[in-house]
Amino acid sequence: MFAAEEILDMAIRIEKNGEAVYRNAVEKIVNPALISLLVWMADEEVKHAKWFLELKKEAVTLSKSPFGQEMGREFIDSILGTQSFSLKDVDFSQIDRINDLIDIFIEFEEDGILFYEMLQPFIQHKDKLAQLDEIIAEEKRHIELLLEFRESETP
Repeated sequence: MFAAEEILDMAIRIEKNGEAVYRNAVEKIVNPALISLLVWMADEEVKHAKWFLELKKEAVTLSKSPFGQEMGREFIDSILGTQSFSLKDVDFSQIDRINDLIDIFIEFEEDGILFYEMLQPFIQHKDKLAQLDEIIAEEKRHIELLLEFRESETP
């Protein structure tokens, strides 16, 4: 059985992974517009990680519903499948097209959204749920901006 603390640790790790990769990518690319976008996204990921950390500190628990009580590792694994929520396995030195890089970032953002949407039914406090919804909306906005960037760069 996953404890709420473990699930929130995963959310924090997702955000920290995103921040680290975006900051690392900034050092390797030369396109000023993409650099600006990735720095902004990294800063957003820092804010999200802080929010999940505060949620963890406040000891907001997952729902006590029978569904929530049965939320064990197998259940999480069945929903998340093989999602790693990490970009550590990506060899950025092998990526020579910006569009390929953008696609990787979009997939990472989509993975985070999937995880956060899975958490929604288990958040009991309406204000915390509204904040989680805001984070999901911000992650979706990251995808929109990445898509806009890709479209603007495609000849």
